[in-house]
Amino acid sequence: MTQPPLPRQAPIRSTYMRGGTSKGVFFTLDDLPDCARHPGASRDALMLRVIGSPDPYGKQIDGMGAATSSTSKVVIVSRSERDDCDVDYLFGAVAIEGAVVDWSGNCGNLTSAVGPFAIQRGLVDAPAEGWATVRIWQANIQKRIVAHVPVSGGQVVELGDFTLDGVTFPAAQVKLEFLDPGADADSEGGAMFPTGNRIDTLRVPGVGDVQATLINAGNPTIFVAASALGLQGNELQEDVNNNAGLLARCEAIRAHATVAMGLAASAQEATEKRPHTPKLAFVAKPTGYIASDGKPVDTASIDICARILSMGKLHHAMTGTGAVAIAVAASIPGTQVSELLGNTARAEIRFGHPSGTLNVGAQAAQHDGEWVVEKALMSRSARRLMDGQVYVPESLVL
Repeated sequence: MTQPPLPRQAPIRSTYMRGGTSKGVFFTLDDLPDCARHPGASRDALMLRVIGSPDPYGKQIDGMGAATSSTSKVVIVSRSERDDCDVDYLFGAVAIEGAVVDWSGNCGNLTSAVGPFAIQRGLVDAPAEGWATVRIWQANIQKRIVAHVPVSGGQVVELGDFTLDGVTFPAAQVKLEFLDPGADADSEGGAMFPTGNRIDTLRVPGVGDVQATLINAGNPTIFVAASALGLQGNELQEDVNNNAGLLARCEAIRAHATVAMGLAASAQEATEKRPHTPKLAFVAKPTGYIASDGKPVDTASIDICARILSMGKLHHAMTGTGAVAIAVAASIPGTQVSELLGNTARAEIRFGHPSGTLNVGAQAAQHDGEWVVEKALMSRSARRLMDGQVYVPESLVL
């Protein structure tokens, strides 16, 4: 009797990169098999297998993921057809235990790796020396981002002395400009403040009334006071992620805020189909603490404390888009963030997160009584970790 052919693996060109405090698997569109070059079930199935999801053990042992929301990520970059951009950047947040790839939002941290990747893979030309400017179209949220990437000898400079709390080793600085980060009426979430209010009162079953700022900036983001969760605002991951009841309350708030922002029809839909965005952040006045690496963060060294949840767990540092949202909310009076700053518009703030501190800024101005944010500014670093081929079952590429 003839034996059926044994299953085989197929190689796919890819680059494993760290960007900011995240890392993920990067592809050019041309790297992907034909079945995955367009959105849909085939692309999602491939990305899930690359990362190693769904994994009921929660470890992603059989994939490139590292069992955290910061490391369960994929990126697709292609040349842009837009006159004002060089490359299109699409980000996917891969659930760890569920069979979901959420394409609804951006990853601000991995944004810092898009420019270097585009240069290294020949999608963008770079000058011989100085700074290469890479104009990025963020396809998830339909926004423009400008990355300034250091180059020497026509090659991306990856190593340097720029330090970033939450990343062990120093590297070269990448400067990012998030242009017009507040959403507009034509975008998915509507206006910068989709409810028309800078602070809303959410009625959350099982939790009660919660005051929140619902804002579209970087990604759709929900800001609540740490005290609304019974917290001080200087907590570390183990203080939050080991508390199942607290996480459930946070998800209930996030899910109901998602509905209020017009991003889901029900709280159940928000939880099951849209785990990546919007993100829930909690903020508080400065309070000193010991960061996750053992370094003290003094009260006098920060303007506020800020924490953010990502894919249902407290982030180990701060998401890049969360930092953008903080910068934007700080620049506009009347938000949960600016109220902690004396209700004045701030062009730059320094906030404390579980791994340390971060400076962010935003350029905002009032036009005809409405606040408009021209850009948010942030620095990150990025580095290639591995370049080559990732293997998946051949059946996924046919």
